Amino acid sequence: MYCNLLVMDMKYHAKVNISLKKGMLNPEASTIQRALALLDYHVESASTSETVEFVLEAEDPDVAHQQVVEMCERLLCNPIIHDYQIQINPAGD
Repeated sequence: MYCNLLVMDMKYHAKVNISLKKGMLNPEASTIQRALALLDYHVESASTSETVEFVLEAEDPDVAHQQVVEMCERLLCNPIIHDYQIQINPAGD
């Protein structure tokens, strides 16, 4: 007798924060810092980042995380100039 266990994929909410690696020129941040100075706001060390969020299906959080790492390496980021941080949480319906 065979026991068929049906493995259901769960939905996970992925949040990827992408930023330039330390030492990379960030013209957008430099422009923001200069514009703020013109408005009499004096700030230092301005930086920018991009957030990409989506829902994906996977067997478990580890598999979902690994899939998102692959997405980052293949499409979402340029690993030479970008750092990224990934958050994986169960998706609410």
